[in-house]
Amino acid sequence: MIDAHDSNSAYHRALHISYPNAEDKKRAAKLGVRPGGAIMIHGLPNGKGWLGPVHRQYDWTLGCVAVTDQEIDEIWNLVPIGTPVDIRP
Repeated sequence: MIDAHDSNSAYHRALHISYPNAEDKKRAAKLGVRPGGAIMIHGLPNGKGWLGPVHRQYDWTLGCVAVTDQEIDEIWNLVPIGTPVDIRP
């Protein structure tokens, strides 16, 4: 779920996702892998908003979901803390 709004991140606004939870950590341990973490939905790096949608041509987020600054502004205003997030491969 969304567990925090971060307006002081390295990106133009970020919504933190509460991953991994205890079950995710347990599953990863059984598989002998790291579960990852610090997963967010965020805008572009601060000062790089001019990139707009061209950022989608590269996989640069290390597991996060990146959107344009305009898109994260809209999401930020619509998505409260506690909103469920379904992560699918």
